[in-house]
Amino acid sequence: MHTWWLDPAGDDGIRERVDAVRRDITGALALAHELGETLPAPGSADTLVLWDALARCASVDLTATRAIEPHLDAVGILGQAGIDAPVGATLGVYAAEGPAGRLSATLSGDRWRLDGVKPWCSLAGDVTHALMTAWVDDERRGLFLVNMRQDGVRPEDTPWVASGLSLIPSGPVRMDSVEAIPIGEPQWYLSRPGFAWGGVGVAAIWYGAAVGIAQQMLRAAQRRTPDEIALMHLGACDSALAAARAVLREVAADVAAGAVPTGSEWPCAVRVRDVCAQTVETVLRHADHSMGPAPLTSDEHYARLVDDIRVYVRQHHAERDQITLGHALLI
Repeated sequence: MHTWWLDPAGDDGIRERVDAVRRDITGALALAHELGETLPAPGSADTLVLWDALARCASVDLTATRAIEPHLDAVGILGQAGIDAPVGATLGVYAAEGPAGRLSATLSGDRWRLDGVKPWCSLAGDVTHALMTAWVDDERRGLFLVNMRQDGVRPEDTPWVASGLSLIPSGPVRMDSVEAIPIGEPQWYLSRPGFAWGGVGVAAIWYGAAVGIAQQMLRAAQRRTPDEIALMHLGACDSALAAARAVLREVAADVAAGAVPTGSEWPCAVRVRDVCAQTVETVLRHADHSMGPAPLTSDEHYARLVDDIRVYVRQHHAERDQITLGHALLI
């Protein structure tokens, strides 16, 4: 039978585990910790196993997946640096920059301290630790491990009016002389090959959410004899999902074989992210046209998945990423 899963032999039991912590942040972080001890790191020979697991999680609940993915990414980053995660930790990754200020790192004696504001810090009040970038001078950023429970760490409340990802607070965090442990040399976080493959992991989540939406369409078609319009919409979704699945599997195979040329990792990741983001938009459009308002107004699980992915996929930089790809072709 045809499958949309990235790895047909993957562990479908992970979907039941995510379903048990749906919209439960504490439970999702506990599950993240468990999965971090068993799932492979991005960039490893088993990268497809990781991406398939993320996609299966996302097909069930994006709120839980949004808590799980950063922890897995952080464990992988620390592993690439040769460092174990703190015992019992749940982790976030905060590397965004914004116009409201910036986070600076200063070496004081033999200790680094962070001061300033870091934007877009999802679940900063829930995770125990975080990896975050901070400016060590005017041109370079370093990566630091921060205990989020120490004095001086102050998550700021900001309005979140969207219904999508409403349980994932993602406001700024203010740091006042917060002790931090450097991870790698300055600029290491962005230059390491694993940075690109972590970005593809997010694309696998987008893909998984699209699978979840398409599965709703498939179930609707199976409940009653579909007309030709319903079949057309279902077929269009299948084609779009097949394209995204193909590029995700191809890149996972190239990563496992060490076949991605040095220096082309990020353009490769941007290409996959673009394909997966377009697939999400295609599936959403066909689902809306095929099923109309009924599941959006009567099926809470489906409606939340749609709301969540509409917000989550906007991490894609759309036309700006396509410009990046265009430039890469000319180099």
